[in-house]
Amino acid sequence: MGTTSESGTGDLLTLENLTARVGMSVRNVRFYTTKGLLPPPIRHGRSGYYSDDHVARLELVRELQGHGFTLSAIERYLAAVPADATPEQIALHRTMLAPWQAEAAEVMSHDDLETRAGRSLADDDVALLAALGIVRRRDDERLEVTPTQLTVGLGLLDLGFPTAAATAAAEVYARHGRQVAEELNELFRTVVWPAYKEAGASAETVREVVERIKPLSISSLVAAYEAAMDQTRREQIRARAERAGPGPTAG
Repeated sequence: MGTTSESGTGDLLTLENLTARVGMSVRNVRFYTTKGLLPPPIRHGRSGYYSDDHVARLELVRELQGHGFTLSAIERYLAAVPADATPEQIALHRTMLAPWQAEAAEVMSHDDLETRAGRSLADDDVALLAALGIVRRRDDERLEVTPTQLTVGLGLLDLGFPTAAATAAAEVYARHGRQVAEELNELFRTVVWPAYKEAGASAETVREVVERIKPLSISSLVAAYEAAMDQTRREQIRARAERAGPGPTAG
C-alpha cells in the first residue's frame, strides 16, 4: 500500500507499487532516474516514494519507446517538458503522440503476405508497397501490413505504378504532414489545452476531445487536398490556354 503524501497530492507509491502500475522493472525505473528522465523519489525518512508525476512521466517514456524513439531522442523530448509540468499536462503529451491511423497494422512474414495477396511478390513488388506506406519492414525481417490498403497496392502493382513516384509522393506527404502536425500540436498546446484547463477539465476529457476530432481532422485534410488539386488543375488549364494564345478568327 502507498502512503498519503503530506502535500495532499494523493497516494504515494512504493517502488514496488510503481513498477506494477506502469509495467516496468525496478532496474528500468532506477536507470531512468539516473539518466534524469525521472525525478528522484520523494523521501520520507529513509524510504522513497513516488507520485502521480512519476507515473505520468514513466507512461510518457513508455509511449515514446512504443513509437520507436531511441534513448537519446527520449532525453531530448523530455528535456522540453517543464520540470513543474502536472500529470495532466504530461498526459496531454501522450495524447498527442497517440497514432492517428485507426487501423492497426498486422505483422506477418513474406510468405504470409503472399498468402494474403493471393500471389507471388518479388522484392520490387514489396518495395513499391513499402513506398506506398502499405508495408513496413521490421528489423526482424517480418513485415507490418495495413490490410485494408493492400488491395489498393496490389491494384497499383498491376497497373505498373513506378516505385520512384511512390517514394517521391511519400516524401511530399511526410514533409507537409510534419508541418501540419507541428501547427496542430501548437494549436492544441496554446489554445485547446489552456481552455480546458481553465474550465477544470481532466486529462481524460482532453484525450477524448483529441480522439473525437481525429476523423474530422482527417476529412478536413482530404477536403482541403481535393479543393487544392481542383484549383491547381484549373490554373494549369488556364495557363496552357494563355500560352496557346487566341484561336484563329473566321475570315
